[in-house]
Amino acid sequence: MADGVLDYSRPGLFTTLDAEQVRLIEGFPDDPVGICAVAQGLVIQPHDATAAGLGADRLAEKDIRAANELVAVLMALDAPSLQHAREPAARVVGTCRHFTVLACAFLRARGIPARARCGFGTYFDEGRGFDHWITEYWAADENRWVRVDTEHLGRSYVEHPEDLAPDEFLTGGEAWARYRAGLIDARLFGVTGTDHAWGPAEISGNAVRDLGALRNHEMLPWDEWGRMTDAYDGKTGPDYDALIDTLAETCAQGDVTAIARLSRHEDLVVPEDLLR
Repeated sequence: MADGVLDYSRPGLFTTLDAEQVRLIEGFPDDPVGICAVAQGLVIQPHDATAAGLGADRLAEKDIRAANELVAVLMALDAPSLQHAREPAARVVGTCRHFTVLACAFLRARGIPARARCGFGTYFDEGRGFDHWITEYWAADENRWVRVDTEHLGRSYVEHPEDLAPDEFLTGGEAWARYRAGLIDARLFGVTGTDHAWGPAEISGNAVRDLGALRNHEMLPWDEWGRMTDAYDGKTGPDYDALIDTLAETCAQGDVTAIARLSRHEDLVVPEDLLR
């Protein structure tokens, strides 16, 4: 599970909590899904924040990468307690990625192996894959990673958001492999609410973001690096497709040494200015 770099039971760059913040989670549930449910009650999507009357100045919170900064916002908004679901104005504004990163931070603070995954939910609209992030935790007694849709726990999009079935969520790499095998229509995979952000480049972009997440670099959904922008602009070709093939296979195999090595590739490595 760990090679000194990729230990998913220990906090990473964006999932480290301050000492005071760690004390705040002492009363959290003991089970991983219960911990994820706490994270669910702390974040509000930008469109929901606007509908709830939160000011435009609050929307900048969605650009926060680090969990300790997210918790700092939460502590400033309300009394320093994180255990109960909050009213909209007392939540931090973020995306599915922020629900996931907070869940991973809380789980890792308890020593529970957890990681963020970037890809596509296939249960929001039949036949289509919507850009999405979910949480994985390691169930040692079952010897498997359990996928949890932290944002949608208790909701009706999918029967068991606490344990997503195979194919209900596809990582970027899984979706890419299916696209390359002719098993899915890439035009049906992309970012909901947009007209342009659909197709193979959206899949390859999330594949690169998923590799970053497996490297403990859980980037923002709109962060771009390497040749991602060129891919969106239609300026890449067979060589880049072959690299994403390798990425998809490496992520599927799950070897942390190979993941760490590939994440240092010049076209895949996250630049330092995005890691601040």
